[in-house]
Order: sequence, then C-alpha cells, then structure tokens
Amino acid sequence: MSAKTARQGAPLVEPGEAERIDTGRHPALFDILGAQPSAEGGWRIAGYAPGAEAMVLEDLSGQPIVEMIPQGRDVFAAALPDRPEGWRFRARRGDAGWTIEDPYRFGPVLGEMDEYFLSEGTHGRLWDALGAHIRDHEGATGVHFALWAPNASRVSVVGDFNDWDGRRHVLRQRGATGIWEIFVPALGDGARYKYEILGPDGTLMPPKADPVGFGSEIRPDNCSVVRDLRGKAWSDGAWMSRRGALQRTDAPISIYEAHLASWRRAEDGAWLSWKELAEQLVPYVAEMGFTHIEMLPITEHPFDGSWGYQPVGLYAPTARHGDPHEFRAFVEACHAAGIGLILDWVPAHFPTDPHGLAKFDGTHLYEHADPRQGYHPDWNTAIFNLGRREVVNYLVANARYWLTEHHIDALRVDAVASMLYLDYSRKEGEWVPNKDGGRENLEAVDFLRRMNAEVYGDDSSIMTVAEESTAWPGVSRPAHDGGLGFGFKWNMGWMHDTLQYIAREPVHRRHHHGEISFGLHYAFSENFVLPISHDEVVHGKGSMLGKMPGDRWGKFANLRAYYAFMFAHPGKKLLFMGQEFGQAAEWNHDAGLDWAALGDPLHEGLRKLVSDLNAVYRELPGLHQRDTREDGFRWIDGAAEAQSVYAWLRLGEDGTAPAVCVFNFSDAEYTDWRIGVPAPGFYAERVNSDAEAYGGAGRGNMGGVTADAAPAHGFDHSIKLTLPPLTGMIFELRG
Repeated sequence: MSAKTARQGAPLVEPGEAERIDTGRHPALFDILGAQPSAEGGWRIAGYAPGAEAMVLEDLSGQPIVEMIPQGRDVFAAALPDRPEGWRFRARRGDAGWTIEDPYRFGPVLGEMDEYFLSEGTHGRLWDALGAHIRDHEGATGVHFALWAPNASRVSVVGDFNDWDGRRHVLRQRGATGIWEIFVPALGDGARYKYEILGPDGTLMPPKADPVGFGSEIRPDNCSVVRDLRGKAWSDGAWMSRRGALQRTDAPISIYEAHLASWRRAEDGAWLSWKELAEQLVPYVAEMGFTHIEMLPITEHPFDGSWGYQPVGLYAPTARHGDPHEFRAFVEACHAAGIGLILDWVPAHFPTDPHGLAKFDGTHLYEHADPRQGYHPDWNTAIFNLGRREVVNYLVANARYWLTEHHIDALRVDAVASMLYLDYSRKEGEWVPNKDGGRENLEAVDFLRRMNAEVYGDDSSIMTVAEESTAWPGVSRPAHDGGLGFGFKWNMGWMHDTLQYIAREPVHRRHHHGEISFGLHYAFSENFVLPISHDEVVHGKGSMLGKMPGDRWGKFANLRAYYAFMFAHPGKKLLFMGQEFGQAAEWNHDAGLDWAALGDPLHEGLRKLVSDLNAVYRELPGLHQRDTREDGFRWIDGAAEAQSVYAWLRLGEDGTAPAVCVFNFSDAEYTDWRIGVPAPGFYAERVNSDAEAYGGAGRGNMGGVTADAAPAHGFDHSIKLTLPPLTGMIFELRG
C-alpha cells in the first residue's frame, strides 16, 4: 500500500522552529512535534529525523498513512483530519530506510500527586517517580525517563538508541516543579543513557549520569544503564520476619566489615562477582560466627581508590560485581545464611566528576554554592545542600530505597561529624555560622532526624548506625526525644584510647592503666558499636598485628588479648576483614587479602579465637543482653594498675547469666590471683586467649575453677586463677 501525499501549502512548522530543533536549542519539542491540533481544524503530525530526505507517517502495524512534507532542517509534517490512534515514522535517505518510534505521541506519565510531593520535597518513594523505569504506557512498552533539573533550559536523554544525539529525545518540562520527563517506546533493560542538559544561559553541560539511575557501567565508562527492578519474588521472608529481634540493643551484633573488591580476588586478579561473593564470602562470615556483613560503599563510584566513599550513582549497586539482579541474589544469600547486610551510606558529600551531581543543571543544584558551605577540604568534594527540600527528599528517599527495594538490613551513615559541624576541618573565617551564630549545622540535624524517623517508621526491624566521632549528645536517642534517632553509634573514642594503650610496651602500661578502661566511664551514654575498622589499617597506620609491641609471638599474644577484651567490653563488635587472622601487611584495596597466611598456626590460631569469641558472645546472655545498660556491667577489680590486670562482671537480664572477664596486659604470669564472684559454683573457662589452639602457650585454669566462700572485692565468694601474660579470659557460671 502506498502512502498518500500530503497537500502542499503554507508551512506546517515555522522555519524558525525547525531551525531551533535542528540546532538543539528548542526546549519544548512536545509543543511542536507529535500531534498538535490545527487552528483551521484537524491535526498536524510532525517528526524529526536528522539526515532523512523523506519521511512517511505509518500506523503501528507499519501501513503507510501519508507522505510527509519537509519543513526544513530535517523536520517533516503532515496535516490530517483526525488524530491517528498511534503512529510511527519511516525515514529514507537514498536506498536506506529506518523506522522511528515517535516519543512525542505519548502523554505524561507522572501525575499531579507526583508533581505535588516532588515539589514539596516529601515524595516517600521518589525512586518510583524519577529515574528510568520500564513500563507500559498508552499501549506501548518502553522506558519512562524523569529528572529533576529546575534551572535547565533544555533536557534530553541520549544513548545508543538515538546515536547520543540530544536533539531527538527532548524531555517535557512539568511546569514549575523542575521535573522533566519523556516516555521512549521500544527500550528495555540494559539500555545505556545519559542526560544532555543546557544550563539556564544555554551552556551545554557535560553529559550527566542519572542521579536516580538504578544501574551503571564499570569505570572508566560511566553511563547510566536501564535496569528493570519490577516483580522481584524475594525468598527471604523467614529472615525478614525475625530480623527485628536480631538487631535490637539486647541482641548479639558482631559485624564483619568488608571491602568487597579486595576481600578476595579471582585467580586472574578480577573482582569477584555477586554470585562468587555469595558462594565464598557469605559462608566464611557465617562460619566465623559474625552476625552481619558491613559493605564499604557499593553505590556506584568512579575512583577505586575512594573505596566507594565518593559515590556518583547513589541508587545503583556498583557494576564491578554484576548487575542489580545479581546483587539482590547476594542479599538473599546473606539472609539464607542468617547474616544481616549493612550498607555503608554516604549522604555527607559527593565527588565533582563532570558526569555527576556537581553543577548538575548549570547551577549549584545539589551542593551549596558558597565554598565555605559547599566544598569539603578534607576530601576535595562537594557538600549536599541540606537546606534544600528537594535535596533532602533525594537523600532520605535513597535511604528508604536500599532498605525497601534491596532488603538491606541496616545503614551505617558515614562522616556524620562532618555533617553536624559547620566548622568541621575549617579555619576561622572559612565557615558560615548558623542562624543563631553557632557552629552546629541545624539543617543536617533536621535531615538526620527525618531520615531516621522515616526509615524506622517504614520498618522498625531495620538498624541505623552513625559514624560520629565527637561528643554530640543523643546520637542514638530517638528523634522525638531530642536525639538524632540512630539505633547505634560507633565508639571512636574507645577505639582511639584502647589502641593507644595496647600499642604500648607491657612494662609501661602500668603508668596508663586508665587509658584502656576510660571508655567504661561513658559506655552507656549511647548505644555503642566498638569499631576496629578499615580506617585503622590504611594510610601508613599499618596492620593490627603491626601495631602490637614485642616480638612476633608477643604481637600475636597482645592482639589475642585485645580481641578478648573487645568482645567482653560493653558494646556491639566490628572488625575489618583480615583483622580476624592478623594480616601482617596494611590493607591494599587493589589486591585480595593474604589468605595464604592461614597456613601459619599463629594466624590460623587468631582466626580460631575470633570465631570462638563470636560464639561465646552469642551464647552468653551476659555478654550482649545489657550491652547498652549500666546494670549489665559491674567492676570486680579495676585498680590493679601495678600488674595491668582488670576484672569485671557482665550480667544478663535480671542479673542472671554472669560472665566473669579477666585480663592481664602485663608480660608477667600471676598465679593464685583471687577475684570476687557473685555466686558459688563452677566457673567454666570459655575463652583463654593463651590456649594452644589459638597459638598460645597453653597456660590457664584447666578448663575452669570452683568458687569458694572466701570474700573478695565486695563479693561473698571468690575464685583463684592463674593469669598467663598478655591474656584475656572469659568464665561462665555453670551452677
């Protein structure tokens, strides 16, 4: 069937309009292309096809309707009495022909309520509205693109599907909301794309990745990738139903912090895939007895050396290990093994890579314009403008997205201190005081409270953890009670003080007796996690083993005693990968851990100790039930400074299940060392860091001791112990 020829006459598209379209300067193609009612009655259909010599209007079955009239500058149009049900174009140049699916025939996808909540900054599921979504729309299947760029004079989506030509798919602007959108038919999962944006003055910005993109390419490529997240049938219902009980303050929480790209490498040096991590990392963590894996940021980032802490794709799991579907399978593998998954989340700042958020629409959209507020001197990054409601909505929704769409169990929020203080790492005159003249960032406080209130409001079984290094009050107090609303806070002071103590030669520790126990003065002021994180084994700080004093045997003995101390101390636990077996070298993010070291009995012994400490921590209620409460701790003897010995009691609910914890941080052995205990009975030696199985000398108490009626330390009963040098011990009362 041949097409009818459209009638000639006055131009259907003004020449100036056609020229603006062809030069990429027309901001509103939905007003020109597609179907427009004619003032004389009927309809005008217009299409754009760069390089075409002719164009035919076809129906959706491919039958020609009418030969279209050139309007100049690759624009073609036809006048029809009625608006077709649907159409596409067939363009020709010489003997070549190609079909064009017309995006301008489709109406908007977003509704008025989406517009309202987006403009108000309260869209609870922002990721459902913005980003790239595969959907059915007006009888077609394709991808709906939506973007916030309020100051742009034009926004186009570009990709392989349009030869990266920003003139072809110009988005529709949705009034004063700053939202732009377009539905592109016949696109699907895996399509690569970016946004081409003209700033308010017409300046062409560098092509931008999608701020709400669900997938990305592997660096050095940095396109966003369409990913279909619909219809996931999760298999982790059993885990999700019991998760809340496993993440409360009275639960044993022991976290294995891991940089997934360097935990282990394939034989050829490649990163492990999500599937390989599910098959290797998850069983290892479960075998070791950790309850959670904390992933260093796996949101997409361009620079390996940032370890993920400079993310560009906050909504995309890094493609280094696979696609989002494979990531979700990894999450399910964790849950099937009884392991919770913590995402290290970075809402404090972002890098200024050209394809990222910086000056996104030609203005300082996501970041503060004033460098005293918007530039981070420590990391050469931009700081989110938390005084802008749309930016706050973007970040709060991102937290909800990971917890909701990917079943992440917890968020560890990075660099909270840098958010809370306007003068963080700044000299006088380099920061802007708040409205009251103070240094507190009131906008950041409001943001953190809102984020915590919303994610806990969605699901109280999740967990949030703050990396906050100052004495800001109430970090883990509920937001409605004046706190920031986090579930837990990293205890950075404990980490600093105890590492400083354990690094001292044993002979000098008597002069610093209060250093390692100082944290017990404030141990219950927050819900604390005790972190020995990646930050302690990088940038010339050496390894945990390298921090220890003494010869090789002494280093291992000190580290074993320190780990026993950590697991007996009030607070949840966190160790960075490799620390569990005492990797000798400083962490290198470009290589896997030194797994060959486990062939050495000392390294393997340390690993066995950490595994047993995890087991005892879980099994003894006294070691975890009152982790965050003063009534779960009681000193037995904290005054033996000349001998560098400490002894305390940990108690479960109602004062039951006492665990007696004793530490000798000197290099001397003490025999017949008597300490008071709360009740008569047999005290089984559950942990002795000097045991031969751990690489120690095998000195101790023959598996346990029986209390006798000899008062000591305010108790009616006591036990007499052998305290090997550089040793931590945990005893369980067995009646």
